[in-house]
Amino acid sequence: MTDRSPDSTVRPAVGLAALALAADAALVLLFAGLGRSNHAREATLLGLLETAWPFLVGLLLVWGWGLVWKRPASLLRSGVPVWIGTLVLGMGLRLLSGQGTAPAFVLVAAITLGVFLLGWRGITALVLRIRRR
Repeated sequence: MTDRSPDSTVRPAVGLAALALAADAALVLLFAGLGRSNHAREATLLGLLETAWPFLVGLLLVWGWGLVWKRPASLLRSGVPVWIGTLVLGMGLRLLSGQGTAPAFVLVAAITLGVFLLGWRGITALVLRIRRR
């Protein structure tokens, strides 16, 4: 007889979702840290959070509304919405809070967040495809 308790089926999916969310958040923090260092901004935790918070809030909203947790490693179903949502909501929150949204910054953010948030999902898909062979 197989174990069909809620814990036996939910735990791996929850673990994968938590790991994926942590990876996304870490990459958003890396993006903010790289941006601060490229502009010779102070390297403090408070400064990092000041730069990252709009994008982290955007990320969390997309994760909650977009049902990303159901297929967190999916490039198209999760990766693209996470990337676009984090970028758009993050820029909107930056605008509302009086932080910069210069076109060059929006472009750099779009490219960097795209590489980061789509990149690990693309690599995961490739590794899984190779392992199936």
